[in-house]
Amino acid sequence: MKRLFTKFEIVILLLAILVIGSIVFSGCGKCRFCGKKTETTMEMAGEQKVCPMTGMAVNKDIYTEYKGKKVYFCSQACKAEFLKDPEKYVSKLPQFKE
Repeated sequence: MKRLFTKFEIVILLLAILVIGSIVFSGCGKCRFCGKKTETTMEMAGEQKVCPMTGMAVNKDIYTEYKGKKVYFCSQACKAEFLKDPEKYVSKLPQFKE
């Protein structure tokens, strides 16, 4: 009885399915149905989820208050850098968008 696929061919097929699936289901910032730009993770529900300096997830224990609103960071180094010139980063923060 002849095999339909070799082990190597099955592995290649599974890898191809994984690659294609990751491309299809990865977020591009646009709705798949209407093409409108969607909110980024940082902007969802007006809650800051990523550091304005690095784009990494924030640590809710590391923050400063700026213009009466809390700004969160991933590290103390990012907080220190932000405090040097806050206006440079305010446009990246959902809590300052109206």
